[in-house]
Amino acid sequence: MIFVTGDTHADFKRFSASRFPVQREMGKSDYVIICGDFGGVWCDSKEERYWLDWLNDKPFTTLFVDGNHSNHWRLRDEFPVKDFAGGKVHEIRDSILHLMRGEIYEIDGKSFFTFGGASSHDIRDGILDPDEYDDPEKFKHDFKLMRRLKQQFRVKGISWWPEELPSDEEMQHGKDNLAKHGNAVDYVITHCLPQEVASVFSGGLYKPDKLTMYFNGLLHDGLQFDHWYCGHYHIEQQVMGKFDVLYEKIIQIGDNAYE
Repeated sequence: MIFVTGDTHADFKRFSASRFPVQREMGKSDYVIICGDFGGVWCDSKEERYWLDWLNDKPFTTLFVDGNHSNHWRLRDEFPVKDFAGGKVHEIRDSILHLMRGEIYEIDGKSFFTFGGASSHDIRDGILDPDEYDDPEKFKHDFKLMRRLKQQFRVKGISWWPEELPSDEEMQHGKDNLAKHGNAVDYVITHCLPQEVASVFSGGLYKPDKLTMYFNGLLHDGLQFDHWYCGHYHIEQQVMGKFDVLYEKIIQIGDNAYE
């Protein structure tokens, strides 16, 4: 069995046995895929380690793509890269795996193209970069002032990372892998949507960026797929028949989430 859900932001209570009872029939060869903003790899705290261990002890295996609220430096530097189902993953725990950008996995006879990342929408008032301050006290002053003014901002290396958007190498890697698979997969797992799809359901609210336009290009190049699953937007909605935007729902791959 393969299930998919939206952003967790380190709140894994939806996977309790009472809220997700089907897990009693699952084993480690069954999977739950989180469509970005996993949140379990953030600041290496005692609480974080507790919840990773809790999730690792579940009967299923947890897979996730990264989002914009992800500590990309820790994912890159602290966890080993392993082979999994025909692709590469970061191994967070024995049964918690980060599905890397541009990879294709064969799971239960189905193919999955994965590509995490997204633009943050909660940075209207900018990014504070501690490295740009010669005086740490000035940084603390500006940080406290922005908090007091309730501004929307993040701090580079603490709550925001430039790697939320992909490198040219990652995007090319994805194209190369799709070409090897005849530009066709069963499912696509991302955090955000292609721009033309995001524009349809948001009425133009979400503006183009490097990644949403990359996904547009994949569509225009004729990418074939049965369903595209994403998180990011904190809503539950199906768009244009083949794009499932998930938040807290947990659905089985291939099911209609909106019947």
